[in-house]
Amino acid sequence: MAYEVEAPKYVRLAQTIQRRIEDGTYPPGTRVPSENQLVQSFGMSRPTVVRALELLKRDGWLESRQGYGTIVRGRPEVVEQQDRRGREALNRDESQASGRVVEVAEVPVPARVASALGLPKRAKVLMRRFLLEDDGEAVELVSSYFPAGLSDGTELASAEALSGGVRKHVEARKKVRYDHVTERVSARMPESGEAELLGLPDGVPVLSVLVIALDASGQALQVSDVLLPADRQELEDTYRLN
Repeated sequence: MAYEVEAPKYVRLAQTIQRRIEDGTYPPGTRVPSENQLVQSFGMSRPTVVRALELLKRDGWLESRQGYGTIVRGRPEVVEQQDRRGREALNRDESQASGRVVEVAEVPVPARVASALGLPKRAKVLMRRFLLEDDGEAVELVSSYFPAGLSDGTELASAEALSGGVRKHVEARKKVRYDHVTERVSARMPESGEAELLGLPDGVPVLSVLVIALDASGQALQVSDVLLPADRQELEDTYRLN
């Protein structure tokens, strides 16, 4: 049986706004309607509207100008595919995000995470799992893994949402600095618990973005496995030919 799964609401809204920019409804240099106006016009929640606008800003269609609001830039001349899932996962303020902490536990380190953290097989790590939702629909599952020494003296083991983001919390409590990130993108079948949280039918794979956050010396501080339903993703890259 084939399953037809619509893109998340914020993506569909971003696509609608993008079409209006392209057809001249929202000309370059003008302000887009306010969040309140978009909420009323499209009948979507404020978090959905905010996320759609953030997506368009990231891709270069819109920009924020202090004192003016959100301005239309028009079609970007070159749209470079820059997957920023890692930065979003590290900096996300759980207390403000549309989602919830679904699990915090000490678990045996998965093989793909053990190699990144430089840990032996079957070593125990703290796992913190956050489910991102859009109007009640699961759109992203982030499982973050921390070496035992890094979680000591922090609130990472708390089931409560962290204010300010995991990265800021760890940097403040442990006096370390996240310096750079390596991302590894692959496709795989989800584990049963992952599929259940994402609401995936049998046979639907996930796109996994393994985010390895390191300090300046190259020591891994945290590994986050960002899972996205593969049938709801579309990768696009535009580049010049020399």
